[in-house]
Amino acid sequence: MAKAHIANHYLQATLRGAERQGYNGQALLAQANIPASWLNTPEQLITEHQLTQLVKSVWRTTQDEFLGLSTEQCNNGTFALMCEYCLGSATLGAVLRKSAHFYRVICRNLDIALEEQGKQVFFRLHLKDASNDTDHLLQEFLILMWERLSCWLVDQQIPFACTQFNYLAPAHEAEYRAMYPGELKFGQPVCGFLLHEKYLQLPIVRTEDELRQFLQAAPAYILHRPSQDESLRSRINALLSRFNYRDMPGLESISRELHMTPRSIGRKLQDEGTSLRKIKETLRREHAIRLITLENLSIAEVSEKVGFSETASFSRAFKRWTGSSPARWRGNLQG
Repeated sequence: MAKAHIANHYLQATLRGAERQGYNGQALLAQANIPASWLNTPEQLITEHQLTQLVKSVWRTTQDEFLGLSTEQCNNGTFALMCEYCLGSATLGAVLRKSAHFYRVICRNLDIALEEQGKQVFFRLHLKDASNDTDHLLQEFLILMWERLSCWLVDQQIPFACTQFNYLAPAHEAEYRAMYPGELKFGQPVCGFLLHEKYLQLPIVRTEDELRQFLQAAPAYILHRPSQDESLRSRINALLSRFNYRDMPGLESISRELHMTPRSIGRKLQDEGTSLRKIKETLRREHAIRLITLENLSIAEVSEKVGFSETASFSRAFKRWTGSSPARWRGNLQG
């Protein structure tokens, strides 16, 4: 049986916009098979399935994907149409740019864009008028939609560096710690999330059939909370994700960031069957293979992007990783 772990707060927050339009909240709860007595009962947690069914119930009733929480309606099917429009893109960066363009045209109350900020990029995803979103549910949901969709399209958990909000930490802040990876910042000028520019090059791997199943189940995947990897390797991976491959910090810097001694880090990584050198090498290897497979870059350009000062050194490392030179690897793919 599915574990109930979502705060009761989300029952009333999901109903708020529909009730403002005159729809009966208890009837919507009944459609989702949620007892009306659970409403405003803080100790009564709900499951992901129950929240999914309630969101679907409100979507059907209001015919509004924004749940009646925006000053302007967003017709049902808009998100699906955007996904279909973007699926043919080669990389995550292309999807984020095209999705932002799509929603700027369709939804006038959404301030959305992909912005470069040094070696990181910021995906601005911000309600221009949030007066109807009194519980911040729509703003939370919008950011979840793009973060979870991004991970699903590339079939891996992206280590987002930071998710930020233009309001103070709400009473249910603890829920944010479970929903959003990486650092959280409140009271910022706009809402959105940060990731390193290198993740824009991740390839889109999903098919049309997979997208159809994803959309039929929506918003199940968006509301699902991935299991947390508490390993030190995962924490170091997330930390390294903030840097270029050439500029990845050493053991001393990482130990200061994690408030651990270098000796403790080395010992714990050894217990996990790895080391800082192996973690960095794995990151470089995976990124090099992606670039050679998907990008129209020279071997020298790939070498530079994964942090090697000399192409010859990169070629030797690549052959050690894969058993093949970069040129032969690419030739095998094309042949």
